[in-house]
Amino acid sequence: MSQELKGGATNEAQNLSSSLRPSAQPTARTSFISQPHGSAASSNPAQAPAPVSMSPELDQTLAMLSSHRSVLGYLLITRGQHPSIIRHSGVVFEGEQGKRYAAVIARIVQSVQTGLEEVRGDDGLSGAAAETDADDIRFMRIRTKRHEIMISPDDKYLLAVLHDPAT
Repeated sequence: MSQELKGGATNEAQNLSSSLRPSAQPTARTSFISQPHGSAASSNPAQAPAPVSMSPELDQTLAMLSSHRSVLGYLLITRGQHPSIIRHSGVVFEGEQGKRYAAVIARIVQSVQTGLEEVRGDDGLSGAAAETDADDIRFMRIRTKRHEIMISPDDKYLLAVLHDPAT
């Protein structure tokens, strides 16, 4: 596979994640995902999240990401104690398999973030000192023998893209 295609999926995943991050002054253009009050971040894991409306820009970007030959699918999930799938693409993320992937991806990100905090010694920091020293994860790549999963975390969402680096 050419480096261009590999980099293309990665760049699109990173760009999509940055578009999910809130800007200093939210505008209609930066509000890609809107949720009704009290939806997807529900504390009741059995309760299904309310439908999420997405902007045309986000729909177009996710479609472009999915169209890459090497991309097997993506998961857009909420971040929190009980992650829920907002949107997915690809057979590998359907049904129970998708729920398992969502839970594992959320745990991976949380574990890495906790590990980074321990290494920095953030345990004793509180308030403004903790916020100024925060070094949040921006992008993760995990490569196995057969697949690569790219994870782009945000404050409220996680985007995970699974692709086959051999194609």
